[in-house]
Amino acid sequence: MNAKGIFALMLSIVMPAGELSASMGSGVSGGRTVKAEEVWMAYDAFNAVYLDTAKYIYKSDSSVPAAVDRFNGAAAIWCQPVYWDMAMNAAALAERCGERRRAKGYGKLCRRIFEGERAHYAGFDFEDNNENTGWFIYDDIMWWTISLARAYVMFGDGEYLRLAERSFSRVWYGSERVGDTGSYDGAAGGMFWRWYPISDPEPNRSGDGKMACINFPTAVAALTLSGCVPEGRRAEACEKPVTHTRGRYFEMGREIYEWGAENLFDAATGRVADSRHGGGEPDWKAHVYNQGTFIGASVLLYRATGERRYLDNAVAAADYVVEEMSHDGILPFEDGIEQGIYTAIFAQYMAMLVYDCGQRQYLPFLRRNIAAGWGNRDRGRNICGGEYGRPLGAGETVDSYSASGIPALMLLFATER
Repeated sequence: MNAKGIFALMLSIVMPAGELSASMGSGVSGGRTVKAEEVWMAYDAFNAVYLDTAKYIYKSDSSVPAAVDRFNGAAAIWCQPVYWDMAMNAAALAERCGERRRAKGYGKLCRRIFEGERAHYAGFDFEDNNENTGWFIYDDIMWWTISLARAYVMFGDGEYLRLAERSFSRVWYGSERVGDTGSYDGAAGGMFWRWYPISDPEPNRSGDGKMACINFPTAVAALTLSGCVPEGRRAEACEKPVTHTRGRYFEMGREIYEWGAENLFDAATGRVADSRHGGGEPDWKAHVYNQGTFIGASVLLYRATGERRYLDNAVAAADYVVEEMSHDGILPFEDGIEQGIYTAIFAQYMAMLVYDCGQRQYLPFLRRNIAAGWGNRDRGRNICGGEYGRPLGAGETVDSYSASGIPALMLLFATER
């Protein structure tokens, strides 16, 4: 799969036709069309409230004046790249709309966010494991790997690819400087979630947790990188290479996906488990973001191989969200720490399933959520809450994670292709 193909798969931005016809059911406020200009209104409002423009990183909630650090107002390190994805989606959508000035502005915003994030997070030194502005959990790094690879596809800047490959290698093999042995379990398969203790790591044990939130993002990252790297690249002749060939990245991505499908996925229902510890029963608590990354990895493998089982898996996982996890056609809301980000992650991968695989049956559901959440926004600030069926109170404190879901959906689904 070439870089152009990955661009279509990973961004999947829709061509607008002016308005969204939102079919609304009883009990959901709104009942009107969402105009194209409201997409920009929603995204710009999100940035106005949550982007710290002194540093160009995002704040944790609407009450804090600045994103100082992890313990003082900054959004979580692993959620920052999701907000960067939204900026890239906005730039791509504006370009497709023919709004060149807006596209140029959002393109500059993408770069400013990258530079701000790099300056704040240890210069993207993925072996700096300080617990404030550094890296200490494997999936925190892998979310950045995915977004850096997307940025390379979109902008062609080799710096993004170098950082994406460096971060992927750091997670897979571990760090001699930090002392961890890496996320990849070469003996039993799959990816461990974290190293511990943070400051003086011990080797992972067979019973340590292998979470969906590291396994399926790893598959997405590897499969994305397989379409980014030069076609004629030679393999590095060392034990822990920083870069890999296209074929090797593809093998790594498919291996982790297959382990995850075997250990963290119920094909009969479409449910993705949260985690598995050793040979024990998986923790079958389902989360929307895990469903999403599983969908994304499935789509990438389907498009690369043409094997129908991958598409069937993606559809089953999407159906489980719509039919089992949602209520009255509205996505579930989890109000735990940082869990409001789940919809924004789900949106990214559903766009791949809907538009790149022709599964448009999900559009009414997705647009129902847009209309509900946008209709229930705080109209003074034009920000949305995470409970899309509940009106948001004027001036109510809202975390950036919960507020991201509706603008993320709007950038991808509110307008017609």
